[in-house]
Amino acid sequence: MRKVKLFIAMSVDGYIADKNGGVAFLQGHEDCLENESTYSEFIKNIDIVLMGWNTYNQIITELSPDNWVYSNLLTYVFTHREQQDSDKIIFTSDNMEELIKKLKGVEGKDIWICGGADLVQQAISSDVIDEYLISIIPTILGNGIKLFSQNDAEHKLKLINTITNNGIVELNYIRR
Repeated sequence: MRKVKLFIAMSVDGYIADKNGGVAFLQGHEDCLENESTYSEFIKNIDIVLMGWNTYNQIITELSPDNWVYSNLLTYVFTHREQQDSDKIIFTSDNMEELIKKLKGVEGKDIWICGGADLVQQAISSDVIDEYLISIIPTILGNGIKLFSQNDAEHKLKLINTITNNGIVELNYIRR
């Protein structure tokens, strides 16, 4: 059965973006670059990516305006904006939990929750994340967009792996 995985990076103090939504800190520092093999191994087992409108918009306007970086994946963008679907990008205002249940019932690879923070919070509150892969970037932002905000319930996790690479700590948890 498919798993739902959160694969995301955050600052030491828990932010996924600065106060303006910028993610330049994720590039690390000259001596603190992310381990690219972690992503390449992760993405081999993914065929669906879920993201919110802000994440989608940042990708197409700032991070990769010339080409869709997830062209080999089926992408669901959660939004209330009217947008035209394409072969590989579906805009939806469906209930995230219901859509995930539907997707998990179909044969395929795992499902990646890419971001942003609102979608991650909905996924945590709905308890649909099976595995958390979180990279800690050695930067303290001080403020910005928090990965984890208030949750209605406690969610216990089990640490199954850690990798340290160039100052970045990669944590891999599963639900207990």
